[in-house]
Formats: sequence, C-alpha cells, structure tokens
Amino acid sequence: MRLSRYFLPVLKEDPKEAQIVSHRLMLRAGMIKQQAAGIYSWLPLGLKLLRRIEQIVHEEQQRAGHIPMLMPTLQPADLWRESGRYDDYGEEMLRVQDRHKRDLLYGPTNEEMITDIFRAHVGSYKDLPLTLYHIQWKFRDEIRPRFGVMRGREFLMKDGYNFDLTKEAALHAYNRHLVSYLRSYERMGLQAIPMRADGGPIGGDYTHEFLVLAETGESEVFYDSQITDLTFGDREIDYDDVAQCQAVLEEFTSRYARTDETHDEAVYAEVPEDRRRTARGIEVGQIFYFGTKYSEPMGATVRDSSGAQVPVHMGSHGIGVSRLLGAIIEANHDDKGIIWPEGVTPFHVGIVNLKQGDASTDNACEAIYALLRTRGLDPLYDDRDERAGTKFASMDLIGLPWRITVGPRGLANNQVELTNRRSGESIAMTPEEAVVRLEQIYAPIRAQALPAA
Repeated sequence: MRLSRYFLPVLKEDPKEAQIVSHRLMLRAGMIKQQAAGIYSWLPLGLKLLRRIEQIVHEEQQRAGHIPMLMPTLQPADLWRESGRYDDYGEEMLRVQDRHKRDLLYGPTNEEMITDIFRAHVGSYKDLPLTLYHIQWKFRDEIRPRFGVMRGREFLMKDGYNFDLTKEAALHAYNRHLVSYLRSYERMGLQAIPMRADGGPIGGDYTHEFLVLAETGESEVFYDSQITDLTFGDREIDYDDVAQCQAVLEEFTSRYARTDETHDEAVYAEVPEDRRRTARGIEVGQIFYFGTKYSEPMGATVRDSSGAQVPVHMGSHGIGVSRLLGAIIEANHDDKGIIWPEGVTPFHVGIVNLKQGDASTDNACEAIYALLRTRGLDPLYDDRDERAGTKFASMDLIGLPWRITVGPRGLANNQVELTNRRSGESIAMTPEEAVVRLEQIYAPIRAQALPAA
C-alpha cells in the first residue's frame, strides 16, 4: 500500500478523552473514531489489524476441529425466557421491539441461540462431539464505557459452544479450548495467563479467564511468578488425545493464578513468598463448562446408545477479538507509539523514501516495494512529499516492526537501512539483502498459518 493513497488520519496531539495508552494510540494512529459512548468506527488500519487477529483465531479454532458459522446480532427474547436469563441478565442487555411488537435483544452472548440451533438439527449421540463457533459483534450496555475498545459497548468476539454426551467428554472440549487459546495468544505475541475465574451470568463451575498483565488492567490478579516462565511454543498437539490436552491444562493451571473474584488467601499463602505476585490484568478470553444449564430447560437432548433421551453437556468459550487490539498495545508500546508483534502487524514493513522526487530514490523504493510484494510480504510505502522527520514519526506511531529507509547517500553505495522498531537497531545492507532478511523473519510466522482447506 502506498501511503499517499491510503486513509490514515493520524493525530499529532494526544486526544483529551483518552485515559489509557491503547485508547490514546489507537486514536492518534487513525485506527478508530468514536461515534457514541463505547461505540467506534474501525478505520482502514484498525480494520486491517482486526482482520489479522480474527484470522489467527479462525485458524487455531479450526486446527482444534471447531466448525465456523455465523449467528445474527439480534435474537428473539423468547429464547432467553426459555433459559431463564432474560430477566436475570440486567440492564447491560439492550432490549428492543420490532414493528410487530415482538421482543428482541442485541446479543451479548449466544448460548440460547446456539442451543436452539442444536436441538433443531441434532438428535443422536453419533453426531457428537460437536463444537460450533462464530466471530460476531456483541453489545453490552456498560454503565460506564471507557478506555476505548477495552471497555466498549459494541465489541467483536469469538464465541464457541461445545456439545458432548458426557461431562468427561465436555471437559475434554474445555481442555481443547484452553490449548487452542494458548496457541492463539502466543501467535499474537502475548502471554495470556489462564486464571481461575467466576462464572458470572453465563454460569459454570469450571471456568478460566485468560489475562494479559498490564498496569491498566481492570482486574487485580494474584499469581505464582513461575507461571510467567511457561510458554506453549511450537509443540504439536493432537486435539483428539485426551491425555495430551489434560497434561497441557495441568501444566498451565497447576500454579496459583486467580483474579480478585476467586482469590483465596489461604491457598495463596502456600506459594513460596518470593514467588507471590500481585498485578493488574486485562481479560482477553474465558472458557466455561456449565453442563446441562441450557440444554435441560431448552430441551436440547440426544438419544444415547441405549436409546434414552439425555440432555447434552455444554460449554462456551470466548475470545475478545476487538479488545485484543487494546491489550496488545498496552503490552507493546513506548513513548513514540505502538510496537506491533510480527504475528499481528498490519503491514510487514514500512518503506521510507528520504528524498521523494529524486529519480534514484524513487526508483529504488519502487523496486523494493515490488520485490516485497512478489515475495508475499505486505509493505507500506511512505511516498508522501513530507520531511524525513514526519515520515519517521508516523512509522514509529503506527508501530510497524520493521522499516527500510532509502536515501541518496546510502544508494550511492547500493545500501539501505533495515531498522527494528522494538530495539531501534539499524543495519546497512543492499536492498536485496533487506528483502531476504525480512523473508527469513516472517517465514516461521507465515508457516504457523493453517493451510487453506
């Protein structure tokens, strides 16, 4: 993409309404625009990032054997009356009526609707196990929306729902989701710690939240510092292997890690004192097992092997896709702007032309731009007629992890500068060497992508 043809309305000054780093930098980098309290338009750069994160979530869900679909944003209120949650959910639920005076709601979650879909089409244990998921916009009428996309009213979420014949099978689905979430977050450059949590209005005795440690987190967390040494890495997991998935769950949840809602001082005191930590955390996902909480009242049953009708065991599993952008920024920034991890960066590299209009630098930039695209990389070429300082400031603000700087002095020796945004280190090399180096950097990241079906 050529910056001269892109819509990137960056701001020079910090917006007064932004209270935390991610909100401030998303506004300044031209990623979002507030339309109402807690409701945002996603501008081209923000949308590109949203799609990057969404793609990783899709790939890891399907790697685990989960099936994508799409449910509507508006739901019939009668489904929620069946489950008993319509009156219990509270004022966060946006309730509306259509022209025929039928009660509808803007879905904050989809347990009822997915249960209705299941009971209409599945009747035998032979069709189980089954996990369906979608990525869809949700609405919760927060009393005090703040912190940009971190606590908005409208948000993009992946929510998935498993249906199993027995509790044991449903707990394997729970473990399978935990593994897939660990993979997803690490691909985004995040360490998201699974912590014992409260079921809230969704319910369930088994539930873990995934939290990213950050000073601006909404939750106080207590944990054993050993848990921050754990990484999932590039290990291969057979998602059908019950023991293998259980082992990962035990590895990542056996050390103390809880939110303030479930914190137990007596249990925490058993952690060696030098390893006890308290911090703030940003919730970026949660998994639940809630058994037959929805299947029983809504009649979601299947015939078991004896022919008896039994309610299915269920769980729900969510990832805050739009919230993740804020969490990644909170964990990856400096005083100049955002620093995107390579796994989610909107563009792989920025190209800065130090002397726009000079034939040699223009031609060199065009050649590098074309070569990168030929190699499957996505560059952002700053071809504007602006001062070098302005171009550098823009690149630092939007946070691309790598930058190629092209100027007449370097080209006299057939060299450009390849700069790492995180470390600030610059290396002089030929244009071809810079492209090869970027190919090498992104090769393992691109290899993580799930092949097209």
